[in-house]
Amino acid sequence: MPRMLDVSDEVRAEIGDEEAERLLTGDDAPRSYDCTSCRTPGDPETDRTSTVLFVGEETAVLAFAHAGCIPSQVVTVSEEQLQGAVRSITGDSPASGGSADAGPQNVPGGQAVLGITSGLVLIGGELHPALVVEPTAPIARPGTTGPGDDFLPLLIEQGFIPVTDTAELPSPLAGWSVLLAAGLLHAVLQPGAEGGGHVAWWQAHQPLSVTDGWRAAVNKTQRVLVYAAPVGSIGQQPREDLLRDALDKAAAGGKLVAASMPLAGTPGA
Repeated sequence: MPRMLDVSDEVRAEIGDEEAERLLTGDDAPRSYDCTSCRTPGDPETDRTSTVLFVGEETAVLAFAHAGCIPSQVVTVSEEQLQGAVRSITGDSPASGGSADAGPQNVPGGQAVLGITSGLVLIGGELHPALVVEPTAPIARPGTTGPGDDFLPLLIEQGFIPVTDTAELPSPLAGWSVLLAAGLLHAVLQPGAEGGGHVAWWQAHQPLSVTDGWRAAVNKTQRVLVYAAPVGSIGQQPREDLLRDALDKAAAGGKLVAASMPLAGTPGA
């Protein structure tokens, strides 16, 4: 019997009491699994294990993770994103090496596009997993036509904090989280309207690979540092030391905001 399996109340509400009990008694639980976060093996007989339910518009997928990586939860994603997760979990979606660098991404409700890059940032002698978000064009406030760039003011209104010193850890941002599934980066999630679950603030067109070092760091800290800067502030940096230099320059120029976020589903502070 998999005594170490956790089925949260929200997962139970989605799959029903009967299926939840079948999981807890071992009838439907796997004998072993690859953690949907860190992709290392797990055994529900001996490892504290979370059930993670990915729900799309038409389908849902139940996955398993080490409880130390992700708590048992329901994660709402787009149907396209869910199919990408399925391909990742089943091993049908090959991951490329190197840091994650998305092409232009659509921002809900507007024409602006975002790019995102992963990297490790050294703070206080410890490496922290980070994501750097930069638009490919100025972002106007919804309902206006510009010509100003309101990207940073909009994020500050959401709770991001201006960065003046990159040697300091960004403050936690309640309700926001980073979705890492099957060891790949899928989305940055924000609270939905009127408390209606999470929605994607940014999501990958297809799951993005991260380095082993980045994944090891996030499994240690359980948080991701998310930095954001206006178009032209950071650019595509081939090395992490150059990325840090660009972050330092953006901070010195008052063009950097940041927040720390847990893995998807973990309550904000």
